[in-house]
Amino acid sequence: MADTFQAVLISRDEDKKQSVEWTELSEDDLMEGDVTVAVEATTVNYKDGLAITGKAPVVRRFPLVPGIDFAGTVTKSTHDGWKEGDKVILNGWGVGETHYGAYAGRARVNGDWLVPLPDGMTPKDAMAVGTAGYTAMLCVMALERHGITPERGPVVVTGAAGGVGSVAIALLAGQGHHVIASTGRASEADYLKELGAAEIIDRDELSGPARPLGKERWAGGIDAVGSHTLANVLSMTSYGGAVAACGLAQGMDLPASVAPFILRGVSLLGVDSVMAPKELRMEAWQRIAKELDHKKLGAIASVVPFSDVISAATDIIEGRVRGRVVVEMPG
Repeated sequence: MADTFQAVLISRDEDKKQSVEWTELSEDDLMEGDVTVAVEATTVNYKDGLAITGKAPVVRRFPLVPGIDFAGTVTKSTHDGWKEGDKVILNGWGVGETHYGAYAGRARVNGDWLVPLPDGMTPKDAMAVGTAGYTAMLCVMALERHGITPERGPVVVTGAAGGVGSVAIALLAGQGHHVIASTGRASEADYLKELGAAEIIDRDELSGPARPLGKERWAGGIDAVGSHTLANVLSMTSYGGAVAACGLAQGMDLPASVAPFILRGVSLLGVDSVMAPKELRMEAWQRIAKELDHKKLGAIASVVPFSDVISAATDIIEGRVRGRVVVEMPG
């Protein structure tokens, strides 16, 4: 009999009602792929919360093992780029959406989806960053390509106490930016300042309907919220500035005008982490390993056992999670 391991499985009945349960799987149950990985650490992202709670149609095949991130050790490989014993990271590529994901003891995936775990990082370190932090770095890189330097003026980060926001603040502050953190949780002010935020504003300043143009308050921004918040951030971006958009916590809509674009030359930079090319991923992870202060990483992340992953998913959707959640897999 094949060895089994614990897994979370999302199913749907004939009435399309979703259910989530713990189950036992073996490697024979996994989907196709040329690399098998022993999952040593994973995490709970906002998207994972949406998948497990069913609040949004993240899962697109049933049944499915959720979890869009993992780090671990290769146990089997027929892929030219990987061998047994290699330490790897996976983010995105539809894993946890259309392909069995991280919330299991083993994962079998396409080797082209993997990147090496950077030297000096453990699997737990990598998952303290996770897709949220990796996305934050992609956003920072997008702003850099647009010439948003500390000398240009302040930068704003929305959803500041969340996973993307927390890492974005730490990265931007580390580069010398004056970071304005927007949050709905006033109690997190000390935490955000510890990460490097110079100013903190209430999200209510940005969450209502936006004027076509507002007072110029920042040279750039990283937005994980969308909807009215992104519209307001754009309307308050200074001439020639740019905003990197990567999330939809408030909504998928963008109730804005063209005024910031045609009157101030503002650029909206879309950032996708799921299908980003491998070269960009490699650059992002290498820079994270070098530039993200590990002391700040410790402040950003909390660790929970695998048995708590379902409850943690609910917590993140209900706004009870600060920063990042690392899920420690059974030995």
